[in-house]
Amino acid sequence: MMRKSLLYICLIISALSACHKAEDDVFGNSPDNRLNDTLARYQSMLTSATHGWKMIIAPAGMDGGTYSFYMQFNDSNRVKMLADFDAVSSVTLKESSYRLKALQQTCLLFDTYSYLHELADPDGAVNGGVYGEGLYSDFEFILDGIRADTIQLTGRYHESKAFLVAATAAEEAAYLGTPQKNDIDSISKFLTYFKRLTIGEQAFDFTINFSSRNAIVNWIDAAGASHSVNIGFYPTPGGIAFYPAITVGDMVITGFDNVKFNAANTTLSLTVNGTAATIAETAKPLVVDKTLPKKWYDAIVATGSYSSNYTGFHVNGVNDGLDFAALPNYYFLIFYPKYGGGSYDLLGFVTLESDGATLSYAPAFKAPTFTDDGRIKFTYYGFFGTAPDGETAVTAARTLFADTNGYYLVQTTSTSYDMVSAKDGKTWITWY
Repeated sequence: MMRKSLLYICLIISALSACHKAEDDVFGNSPDNRLNDTLARYQSMLTSATHGWKMIIAPAGMDGGTYSFYMQFNDSNRVKMLADFDAVSSVTLKESSYRLKALQQTCLLFDTYSYLHELADPDGAVNGGVYGEGLYSDFEFILDGIRADTIQLTGRYHESKAFLVAATAAEEAAYLGTPQKNDIDSISKFLTYFKRLTIGEQAFDFTINFSSRNAIVNWIDAAGASHSVNIGFYPTPGGIAFYPAITVGDMVITGFDNVKFNAANTTLSLTVNGTAATIAETAKPLVVDKTLPKKWYDAIVATGSYSSNYTGFHVNGVNDGLDFAALPNYYFLIFYPKYGGGSYDLLGFVTLESDGATLSYAPAFKAPTFTDDGRIKFTYYGFFGTAPDGETAVTAARTLFADTNGYYLVQTTSTSYDMVSAKDGKTWITWY
């Protein structure tokens, strides 16, 4: 009986082994071999791109802002790249190393310091980011898949979104040749904060922020509904590209081409999908978030603290147009609503003294009023502290803040707001 039982067990084991063999034959390869095949496929794709690759990355700490790179991979695990940081990185190829490796998922690792690492550098002075974290960007990526000539990527640590797309011959020539004229930076010569983009019959509010690498686009559709998108952008030969693209009805706006500045009438001419378009100055926005001024004010009050500004008022094309930097020991400006739990708001001047940062003096204002058309208005109340002898900047700031036309509010990132003069749109200040 024992021998029969053992015989049955052996037969069952043999049958199960045959099943496993059949299942393995269905896949046609072992898991290790399939993984190696995947790595080899990506390696071949990276190194065989005749004209190199464009890489676009949206660092997790950038609120949608994007950076772009041009890369050439070889089969010795070396990569050469350009970056769109400045005039030097855009023309100076730097070489570093990369690896394709299986780390639970198939991953692309840039494993020696490169332009890409600069975005994640923990030294905030390198990238303008947070000390200890940089821009919360990545240099190790999970390979999410291939779509046509595009490789989708996700950062392993901060989950930054990125993609590689095969460059064309024309793009390779543009990256490696003499840089083409691109006048998009000339938008900084406009005196008004608000800019009107017109494509055919469709008008848009267009705001671009070069430091945060994002653009805000607002419009009103044919049914009268307002729309707003906050998107990243990156420079291209002759213009900019958006990530993601903007969809307006049947129109998809992927970027601007052939951007040219006309100094005589302060306009930019450009093309969108081959259609002529313009960007011009305008004093008033097309779309106004009428609830934002009160939301901004109430949110600061709820914290029991203040908002800060480090660059002063931008006035008629001039940064720090009131020259706060010339004030003795000037450090930064604050807006402190309901100061000390009281009924008035302070426009506070913080100075750097021997014992540290000090709120030295401040014009005070009554609680603001909010208009039905989306403006916030301040009324002068009195003065806190003693201003420096002979100063004019503090008096000018007090007068400007209490302008009876009031201010529009524009949210530029999750933590920053621009307060723009409703008088002519030529004065604004950023609050963090």
